Amino acid sequence: VIGHPKYQDSKRIAIFLSMPDEIQTEEIIKDIFKQGKECFIPRYKPQSNHMDMLKLSSAEDISSLTLTSWNILQPSDDDSAREEALAGGGLDLIFMPGLGFDKKGNRLGRGKGYYDTYLGRCMKHPSGKPYTIALAFREQICELVPVAENDVQVDEILYEDS
Repeated sequence: VIGHPKYQDSKRIAIFLSMPDEIQTEEIIKDIFKQGKECFIPRYKPQSNHMDMLKLSSAEDISSLTLTSWNILQPSDDDSAREEALAGGGLDLIFMPGLGFDKKGNRLGRGKGYYDTYLGRCMKHPSGKPYTIALAFREQICELVPVAENDVQVDEILYEDS
């Protein structure tokens, strides 16, 4: 991941804080800061499909986040001091989680459409749609993932042996 040309060329990167069953992103987040890039993480709004990407000030900033009922660390709802990526310069790259992927770039998420909705908002931003890379285990690569018309394909899927 760290040697990927799209990662190297990106300045503003959104990445998920991994859950135990996902590719672990902590070392990538540390590298984002080490390389002087800007790091944004998701804040999900429950009972909706709205998500914002909020700026982290450092890798250590993660310890100040609150745990949601879904067991995900994210900035609290009353945290209004953080920059939202689309209120500023947009994003160059989004690392995306998922439950399953196919080789056409289709992604099966957790069913709420947060990333698809957010990418729709990105497309309306002056900086345009960021490059999207899904991080997956080889076991998550399927022949075919079911899709709906509002699903947005990922540009690339990185997994072992890819």
